[in-house]
Amino acid sequence: MARGIIILGSTGSIGTQTLQVIEQLPGKFNVMGLSTNVNIDLLERQVRKFKPTVIAVRDEKKAEEISTRLDGLPVKVLAGESGLVELSTWPGSDLIVVAVVGFSGLRPTLAAIEAGKTIALANKETLVAGGQLVMQKAREKGLTILPVDSEHSAIFQCLHAGNAGAGEVEKIILTASGGPFFGQSREELSRVGVSQALKHPNWTMGAKVTIDSATLMNKGFEVIEARWLFDLPYEQIQVVVHPQSIVHSMVHYVDGSYLAQMSPPSMLFPIQYALSYPERWVNNFTHLGLEDYSALTFFPPDRENFPCLGLAYEAGAKGGTMPVVLNAANELAVENFLKGKISFLDIPSVLEEVLGRHTFIPVPDLGEIVDADRWAREEAIKVFSKIKKGKF
Repeated sequence: MARGIIILGSTGSIGTQTLQVIEQLPGKFNVMGLSTNVNIDLLERQVRKFKPTVIAVRDEKKAEEISTRLDGLPVKVLAGESGLVELSTWPGSDLIVVAVVGFSGLRPTLAAIEAGKTIALANKETLVAGGQLVMQKAREKGLTILPVDSEHSAIFQCLHAGNAGAGEVEKIILTASGGPFFGQSREELSRVGVSQALKHPNWTMGAKVTIDSATLMNKGFEVIEARWLFDLPYEQIQVVVHPQSIVHSMVHYVDGSYLAQMSPPSMLFPIQYALSYPERWVNNFTHLGLEDYSALTFFPPDRENFPCLGLAYEAGAKGGTMPVVLNAANELAVENFLKGKISFLDIPSVLEEVLGRHTFIPVPDLGEIVDADRWAREEAIKVFSKIKKGKF
């Protein structure tokens, strides 16, 4: 029987690739629901092709527009954040793919967990901002969060291939491509433009994630995610730069053995594993040819010229609302960089300034997480104003 699947963020990079995976797995899934923020043109095409029973559009005006376009089709249109939450708990659905970008993934993920849905998580910010709360709710419901990020999927697979018993894991190693500016000096980074930062050497991703990859903030967020997904202290989570992006991550066991997961740099593989878990299914993707790679290399990350990684470790270790503030300030900083309002090197400077102003709450509830997110965004705007006036 086909599993009922809901894709939150179906018009984004992960969402469209999830539908691509589903297409080559006929009979496995029934696409019950889809959502977008504002891209109703693509959503309309998806609706006509996959025929979901319900969709959600976060922008309420766009929701009204697509409702008019789809008049006569048997599909319910939900609107706003409440619509996204309702979609995540839709009756009859079994698997919820959380592929929205940013803090907006937290509420629907918590709602889906409360409703007992299986979560395939592709939204970093959910665990960065609310990891303690999310994992606690998942444990209470007896649910496993299935990671979609290639690095966390790799660790998840390695732990299931080996013995993940307490005390047997020495550390987990998250690999980073290094982004488009690997090996560049601070002087070179000071001249970086938006178009350069959006040219990732290995991966095709959305603009926000691509910039986060360039600053190494993406890897910092993955460190925080890993802490919650695999219940390990930060001392046991290591980052290495692996320019080829073939080894997606590794587990180092106490006996000195390493288990690594390898595949081409494509999100199709980890998406399918999240959908098929605990099974592995045949697919028609281009598989890895080891003979095509004469060398796989690994380097320590450059924390001096890419300080976002260190800021993530520090915020994660501090805990409480600090990662929430880091995430919110980063979202605003990346948005302003993409608009050409701040420089590439301003991004970590803004984050450090906002973090330094925050009085953190050690064990926040959802309301306090939301308040911290709002505070950080407002504070980041103040910092941008100082930059504009040349006073920062």
